[in-house]
Order: sequence, then structure tokens, then C-alpha cells
Amino acid sequence: MNSVNVTEQESNHKDLEKKTIAELVDAMHFEDNNALKAVNKVLPDVTELIKNIVPKIRKGGRLFYIGAGTSGRLGVLDASECPPTFGTNPEKVVGLIAGGIPALYSSIEIAEDDLNQAWEDLSKNKIDKNDFVIGIAASGSTPYVVGGLKQCQANDISTACIVCNKNSPLSKYADFKIEVIVGPEFLTGSSRLKAGTAQKLILNMISTISMILDGHVKGNKMIDMQMTNEKLNKRARRIIMEELGVDKEKANELILKHKSIRSVIDNYSNE
Repeated sequence: MNSVNVTEQESNHKDLEKKTIAELVDAMHFEDNNALKAVNKVLPDVTELIKNIVPKIRKGGRLFYIGAGTSGRLGVLDASECPPTFGTNPEKVVGLIAGGIPALYSSIEIAEDDLNQAWEDLSKNKIDKNDFVIGIAASGSTPYVVGGLKQCQANDISTACIVCNKNSPLSKYADFKIEVIVGPEFLTGSSRLKAGTAQKLILNMISTISMILDGHVKGNKMIDMQMTNEKLNKRARRIIMEELGVDKEKANELILKHKSIRSVIDNYSNE
């Protein structure tokens, strides 16, 4: 029996430097498909997790992601997209990464070894029982994340983990476990690849579905999105034209008056 974690196991692909570009592309694409298959197997777990996040958010609670390296960057990325996409307060979904902001741009590997730092980072954000914390770690053993979730559980704060190994240390401190087993990486141990892909897909579902159920979407339209550039202004105009059956000029007039898609839709009957 192989005692090495799946995320560290030997790649199924040998002599990579001897392969053609086409062979390498095909091999990587094959492994990416395995990541999709792995996510498919944990959809019930993702569903259960979202069911428990949404009531917290509806009552004013916040969602926190904690992670290191690629896992941390994915959490920060997902959180940072919520304000422009759903018009949420930046404090509603928060991504915390070991090493802080500098770790977004360059590798600060030593930062992930601090068992206490994640709890300190969460405490600075005044974390409490109304909030929900998801630890993201491909290995499931990153000290920054393990220490953070352990302290959350000790303080009766709801927790979950997204990991790529079974029965990891992190899973001990997660009320909800998503163990997405993607298999050995194309490059041995490079969990930024399949593991990162699987984590991103799951984070997409968590944030998007939570925001849909929190009322930020009408039909399939982002009615609370921020109109901060020309592309988004055009999208807002298009949404209003489709929802209200008005022409371009009227849509522009309504946007100038009400300043947001939601306000336009809510007040149009009074126009």
C-alpha cells in the first residue's frame, strides 16, 4: 500500500522532456479531465456545504477562505470577484493567504508553516460564530490552514475543508469535508495543476450558488454587478433592455437615473 499522499505520488507520465509539444498537451489535457471527474464525485458534499453556508450569509454572516500558496491565491481570487460580480461588501467573502498580500505576487513558502497566523488573521477580521471558514489545502496538512481551522472549531465557528487527500489532518477540524481526489499530478507533486483546477471549480460553485441564493441574481442575470467600465455598462444596458423590453436610449436614461440594475428593475413600474 502506498503511504505517500496522493498529491505527492509519482506522475503517471514519464520522460516528459523527451516528448513532443503535442504529446505533452494531450497528456496534460488528459489529466485535467481527471480533475473534472474527481469534482463530479464530490458534488453531493459540495451541495451539503452550500446548504449550510447560505443560512449564515442570509443572517449577515461572512464567508472566509484560508489557504497558502496556490490554494490561498485561489481563495483570494474567488473572494475578490464577489464585489464586482454580485455588488457585495468586500467583507462578505474574504480570502486570507499565508504571508498576506505579498504572497499573492511571489512565493513565501515559510509563511505556511505558522500554526497560529491564520487565527491571528481571522481575529483581525473579528471572526465570530455567525461566520463560516473554509480551509483550502491540496495536501490537507498545511500548518497555517490546520491551525486556523482548529482554532475556529475551538471557538464554535463553522468550518469546512477542500483537500485532495483522504483523512488529512485538516479534515479533523472540518465540520464539512470536500475530499476531491484528483490523483497524481502531471508534474510529480505540483498541486497547482489538477488539485488547483479542482479547487477552483468547487470555489466557483460555492460563491456563485451562495450569492444566487442570497438574492443577487434575477433569472440568470447579475443584477447587483458593479458598473465600473464600458464593458460592464454595456452589459447592464443589455440586461435592462432584455428585462424591461425597452430600447437602448431608455436603458441609458434609466441607468443614469437609478445608478444600478437592481434599482432600475425595482423602480421601473413607477416610471
